[in-house]
Amino acid sequence: MAPTEKAAETEVTPDPEHLLKLVSTRMPFGKYAGRCLVDLPEPYVVWLAQRGFPPGELGDLLRSVYEIKLNGLEYLLGPLKKALGKSL
Repeated sequence: MAPTEKAAETEVTPDPEHLLKLVSTRMPFGKYAGRCLVDLPEPYVVWLAQRGFPPGELGDLLRSVYEIKLNGLEYLLGPLKKALGKSL
């Protein structure tokens, strides 16, 4: 099997725990402190990306938010945000 064929067979499975953290974690500092990470304005997330994300889990989450926003996939988290909002 050619390497490109093998790559095409790889399934991408989202980590439910990571997705829950994306919609429930709040920005701990800065201009948007207290706002849910997925609700941060795209220009702010791009600005953070240009300066370097903070280390650790927060940086990993912000990196994910950046990729989601960059690819226009925020709508995928809408149902999860809505469901989580009802359970809080």
